[in-house]
Amino acid sequence: MMIERSGLIIWVNDIKAARNLERFGSLHYISKKMNYAVLYIHASKVEETTRSLLKLPYVKKVEKSYRNEIKTEYSSDVPDKTRFYTL
Repeated sequence: MMIERSGLIIWVNDIKAARNLERFGSLHYISKKMNYAVLYIHASKVEETTRSLLKLPYVKKVEKSYRNEIKTEYSSDVPDKTRFYTL
């Protein structure tokens, strides 16, 4: 049984304070150079978590990740041309 998760990209002012985001969900990554964090949460709690994150003083902006909406199943209708380029 897989739980539906959704990703949030959280732009922050302070990296040290961004470590506190673990209490909202699974903190996957913190970028020190670009000042953002990637947080995974239950898909049913996206709206309420976003509202509570925006109230924090060190959060600039919260964006929803579109990774779940990207097509990951590919079809191979095109024939493989690698056999023509072998020695």
